[in-house]
Amino acid sequence: MPVIDSTRKLYDKLTWTWRPASEKEAGDAIVKNLLLHWFPNKISKASLSWRYSLWLGTISFVLFMILVFTGVVLMFLYVPSVERAYDSVKDIEFVVAFGWMLRGMHRMAAHLMVAAVFLHMVRVFVTGAYKNGSAVGANRPLNWIIGLVLLLLTLLLSFTGYLLPWDQLAYWAITVGTNIARSAPLVGEAVRFFLLGGNTIEQGTLIRFYVLHVFFLPMLVLLLFSYHMWRVRKDGGLAVTEREARQQTPEKIAPVKSKTYSLLGLTNGTTVHVQNTMVDEEKNTVPSAPHLLRRIWLVTLLTFAVTFVLTIIFRAPLEAPANPAVTPNPAKAPWYFLWLQEIVTLTTVRIGSFTINGALIGGILLPGLLLVLAVWWPYRDRSGLSSVGVWFAKERSRQNFIFLAICALIIVFIIIGTFLRGPYWNFYWPWEAWPEMPVKF
Repeated sequence: MPVIDSTRKLYDKLTWTWRPASEKEAGDAIVKNLLLHWFPNKISKASLSWRYSLWLGTISFVLFMILVFTGVVLMFLYVPSVERAYDSVKDIEFVVAFGWMLRGMHRMAAHLMVAAVFLHMVRVFVTGAYKNGSAVGANRPLNWIIGLVLLLLTLLLSFTGYLLPWDQLAYWAITVGTNIARSAPLVGEAVRFFLLGGNTIEQGTLIRFYVLHVFFLPMLVLLLFSYHMWRVRKDGGLAVTEREARQQTPEKIAPVKSKTYSLLGLTNGTTVHVQNTMVDEEKNTVPSAPHLLRRIWLVTLLTFAVTFVLTIIFRAPLEAPANPAVTPNPAKAPWYFLWLQEIVTLTTVRIGSFTINGALIGGILLPGLLLVLAVWWPYRDRSGLSSVGVWFAKERSRQNFIFLAICALIIVFIIIGTFLRGPYWNFYWPWEAWPEMPVKF
């Protein structure tokens, strides 16, 4: 059957790189396939471990691709206009076939990506993976800083998308977020004006957030991610390979009988042959195709499945259309900025009728200080090479404790802001009912 044969040949031609029959084909698969070209020919078994990296970087990239694919489709259905934005989202949610699922997966992937990138950063810190190892030309501190920029871009990407539904939740979350930015000294008003495209949230703000959200920020994330991955290879791969290299011991290898370089009586040992030892690096490596590709494919499927299930369980909200005259009580920032809103509350001091606004301390200075510390820390860390690529190395226990304490505090503040803050930002325990508040017009 010529049709079947030609179909089979075409299938083999398209898929042989994913299932090489020999080690030579595995090498060719990496070299000849554009998509696989950024992977090394061989990869260490430790890098494939589930327990070391938790594959959080791959999960983040898969979530980004889900955002790109669902976002491109949503662009055909969404209208970035103050008059039509809410109605177009409402149509996506209730009229377009599977529109609710498309929007829900886009929203859920955005939230999960913020969490995944944050956890990835935590993993890199506690394993000391930002420290240089033995690779020549390595610059892992620089890659750590690029990762921090990617985290900020991820937050900004999610923040700019928050306004697009143009409902009450979006409008007031952006109002709170940009008001925090306004408290920056000297440049606060200018930053807020730049973000909003004016002094109030209106058409200029919506189109500005839309363009940033669908073009500039995704392009920046993609470019920086590509450089981030390139640096991982230039820095010698994942930091766990440093630990693996340290654990390897030289092995004696059989001398080549046709070559003797020693002079009888002048060398140690029992034979006239030179005794050679070497580290067999190949022993702990496997071809990237198919071993690495299978893991990536499995992580991709699991990430997609989790995003899909969560989308079904937690439907994307759509409140009443944005109305600047109706203020919800409480008005909350997006969940990943609630820790800032909580710090602003804690640092706001009232002395009689006089109030010292904590927006500058809590919203700008404190998070700015944390960012500077995160950039500076890899250059301050004097721990030895034995702690590189090791989870919770004893030598780094103090700095790991400080870092995790800060992360835990941020998470606690987010939980408090999300679930325990009621009207007028008062604190309520989970078993306490919130009072019914009149709507302010």
